[in-house]
Amino acid sequence: MSATRPGRAVGPQLPAGSFRHGLPSGIVIGMQERAPEHDQVSLEPVLVTVDDVRAARERIAGVLRPTPVSASDTLSRLAGRLILLKPEHLQRTGSFMPSSAPLPKVDATTDYGATVKLGGEAVDDCIAEAKRFAAERGAVFVPPFDDPLIIAGQGTIGLEIAAEAPEAETVVVPVGGGGLIAGVSASLAKLRPDVRVVGVEASGAASMRASVDAGHPVSLPGVSTMADGIAVKSPSPLTLAHVRAGVHELLTVSEEEISQALLLLLERAKAVVEPAGAVALAAILSGKVSGTGPVVALLSGGNVDPLLLIKVIDHGLSAAGRYVVLRVVLDDRPGALAGLTAEVARLGLNVLSVEHHRSGLDLAMEQVEVRLTLETRNTIHSDEVVTGLRALGYKVEPLT
Repeated sequence: MSATRPGRAVGPQLPAGSFRHGLPSGIVIGMQERAPEHDQVSLEPVLVTVDDVRAARERIAGVLRPTPVSASDTLSRLAGRLILLKPEHLQRTGSFMPSSAPLPKVDATTDYGATVKLGGEAVDDCIAEAKRFAAERGAVFVPPFDDPLIIAGQGTIGLEIAAEAPEAETVVVPVGGGGLIAGVSASLAKLRPDVRVVGVEASGAASMRASVDAGHPVSLPGVSTMADGIAVKSPSPLTLAHVRAGVHELLTVSEEEISQALLLLLERAKAVVEPAGAVALAAILSGKVSGTGPVVALLSGGNVDPLLLIKVIDHGLSAAGRYVVLRVVLDDRPGALAGLTAEVARLGLNVLSVEHHRSGLDLAMEQVEVRLTLETRNTIHSDEVVTGLRALGYKVEPLT
């Protein structure tokens, strides 16, 4: 572990939307033993070095599972560029959790021997609760991201990417509190300075983007995303300093983009990844990551509640145009519904559900409403279905 060197206050703020691969003035390199408390503004952020990361790799070598980078031909064809997957969702991990944490996370952490306490709606709430618990019981508080030792441990992923993906031009990393991207960028800045490091947040929890724009940690009033693993209201001064020093760009992705990426990982890569772990791929597939060269998508979490997985799959199928719900107004006469379903079958569609309504609707007395949920190939096919039924004289309205 390198010694802490004297530091100075953080220098001028970066302009909004601007990133640079280098060290902003006033930030010191060299890891200190403990990070400042998450709720205290640090005037002397000390950056983790690649030597710190290498030392961390030696300490944790006995518990790491190999997660070699691999190319995905199918995802690469969809993106129009080589996509390399770093499957960190296969690691065994666990931490304290919000009250809404998926049951598999709770069970897995308990199985590792931990006593799990739930509290708060966001990661930040859990941090505060964990600090109180540690103070009351005389326990050691282990931060999820705001600590140089944590950042160094997560930086070992950067060492592996540098060795396993020499062709990579860009590395895309999920961002919550910022510890993961802090460590990865610290490693790559030294070993692969030619590589662009891009961070991705959920659009409903983009606290790092807000903090970079402001030039200091910003606390969001609330977060709203299915990606609970990165639903953080505020980064720390320490992680923000690393992002300003070594991250080239921050992007956000929508819930629809996250769910579609998760669905594609299930279908095409046979990978069960939680929403937070799919945001890097979501940004790539949505065309938000610039460039055409090889890109690494870091998949960072695999603890997903089966019930949430069902909802996310359904959401992803709908967003990808694989489901379409149609409102069709028919004449209230025998055979009308049979005629409609026959036309649907002729168009090569599978009917998932049919709802037949008469009461409480703004319809003529001789009309009924039918709601069809149909399975389609994609959004183009969905549009063709609507056009085809309208051409046959049906009053059709797609429902979202």
